[in-house]
Amino acid sequence: MNRRVIVAISGASGAMYGIRLLEILRTDPEVETHLVVSAAARLTIAQETDWEMDDILSLADVVYAPDDVGAPIASGSCVVAGMVVAPCSIKTLSAVANSYSADLISRAADVQLKEGRPLLLLVRETPLHAGHLRLMTQAAELGAIIMPPVPNWYARPATVDEIINHTLGRALLRLGLDGETYHRWQGSRTK
Repeated sequence: MNRRVIVAISGASGAMYGIRLLEILRTDPEVETHLVVSAAARLTIAQETDWEMDDILSLADVVYAPDDVGAPIASGSCVVAGMVVAPCSIKTLSAVANSYSADLISRAADVQLKEGRPLLLLVRETPLHAGHLRLMTQAAELGAIIMPPVPNWYARPATVDEIINHTLGRALLRLGLDGETYHRWQGSRTK
């Protein structure tokens, strides 16, 4: 049986995280991807990338409309390995933290939490005010994994792609999938 992973792309800046995640997962024949792209994400994708929406959607095995709250991933009976919201807007974080399931992204995220499955939120905002920090704490207390896409400098990334790949490799590892897209820490270099 294929392992299912839900990928949600919200309207925060950093749409390439979600797109690249789909590309990586597409190379694993054992993984079945379920994709939700918010309306705001479509605007961000057009602003930040040269990707056509049909090309992004074709990277996923199953695609849902963001308002399809009756989709299989809106139920705990749809077993998945986990869900990654990449990037995660503050609006989506707020919905998750407050169990406000007004759309499919927040409903599927809520299902992951109630079923005890991994939910990774690649929160993309800076600077953060106290309200943002409270929302992250609330979501973490519910079981979400708060994973801002922060670059690792010990790997000495030379490109934006290397920075993105490292974050996504770590996210996949957290889901129990080995993306092998990042430089693993080998210990300090001492002379």
